[in-house]
Amino acid sequence: MPHEKLVPHSPYLPFDPEVADYNTTFTHLSPWQFGGWKKESLSWKTSCYLHAGLNPALPYRLQGPGAMDLLRDACINGFTRFSIGCSKHAVMCNALGNVMADGMVLRTGEEDFTCYFLNPYIDYLVASGRYDVTGEDLSGKTFLFQVAGPQSLAALEAATSDNLRDINFLWHRPSAIAHEGRDIPVRIFRLGVARTLAYEVHGHTEDALDVYRAIAASGKRFGMERIGMQVYGMHHTESGFAQSYIHFLPAYTEDPDFMAFLAGGADDYMRDLPGSAGPVLEKRYANPVELGWAHMIRFDHDFVGRAALEHIVDEPHRRIVTLEWHRDDILDVYASQFDADAEVEFMDFAANPIWTAHNSIVFCDDVMVGDSQIGVSSGRVFSYFYRKMLSLALLQPEYTQIGETVEVLWGRPGNQLKRIRATVARYPYLDLPKNAEIDTTTLL
Repeated sequence: MPHEKLVPHSPYLPFDPEVADYNTTFTHLSPWQFGGWKKESLSWKTSCYLHAGLNPALPYRLQGPGAMDLLRDACINGFTRFSIGCSKHAVMCNALGNVMADGMVLRTGEEDFTCYFLNPYIDYLVASGRYDVTGEDLSGKTFLFQVAGPQSLAALEAATSDNLRDINFLWHRPSAIAHEGRDIPVRIFRLGVARTLAYEVHGHTEDALDVYRAIAASGKRFGMERIGMQVYGMHHTESGFAQSYIHFLPAYTEDPDFMAFLAGGADDYMRDLPGSAGPVLEKRYANPVELGWAHMIRFDHDFVGRAALEHIVDEPHRRIVTLEWHRDDILDVYASQFDADAEVEFMDFAANPIWTAHNSIVFCDDVMVGDSQIGVSSGRVFSYFYRKMLSLALLQPEYTQIGETVEVLWGRPGNQLKRIRATVARYPYLDLPKNAEIDTTTLL
């Protein structure tokens, strides 16, 4: 095999010869699983986990006197209060109100911000020349590790020898992690979409392997599990946090100028669109209101998509719910694999695969009531904690009451399809204390 065809191991975590199953997201190999998906999926409910698979997390540094103007113009969020040391879940929309990018923005200085998962859209805004700013892609220069679960604070305090209880939800500050006689500077950020207590550890890529080893070593006595890419994609559905490229696609194609900016990158965006919804990109687009983010919208400033969102808020719109899939109908799917005349599409267990090498995979299934399509379902996972098959769905409002019965159309257009009964359940599904509501000063 020619050398240029080899895919390198992730530079963000140590190579483990015991790991045999890998994902190729972000052009390098990241472990798909470590100790098995069942153990890993319990970690954020019963102990804690360490995850390195998001690297590089599209890190982007935004600097300059016009940085705040750019964020205000592009984001639905309010910026009347945004202190150094704080962060925001920034959501950027197009003129139709559909999400173009969402991710975190950390304010690290008066005119200095670090963004995650907003690129390439934020780079497009910088390149427009409308703002007195500079932008720098930090991919390959910084790392981000996730540490989540009820024991995550204890594990990080052991790793840092620092009292981290002053860090409130969405806040961050510098700290250090000791490894082999040196103190490695890091930034501790209290954030997590697993819904339980969770943190991120940020630092420079040259320190990534040492920091990873130090956290893993400190976390052993707290039952820390290393988790891979499969399980990472599963907790978003349990926690009710819609994730781009798992539950929806950013609406890139609705902005011709942005598509031109991407140049050759558009073709990849339209590949791998499985599910009964078929290859219709628009079914995979969503606005922040229907994704459950309406509380973040501030109509106190002009921003792209404001007029559309004002209309959407005031009119009936799709709502996000959790669906519990019917056990017997799921078993029928597996039973059909033994009958050539009745076979329907295989249902990957424990979840639909996520994030291929070009990142454009979103399983999207039509949701039906009788002959009417009343929404879409995505992010199907089997929750080992609850022993339920779950997904998130965007449904017409009259079908969103808990206990409502709908049907998920399973399969690909042109093949044999099966209707799987599903029940609208609580949202979010995970019923453990939320990160934002946990008072860490009272934890032992």
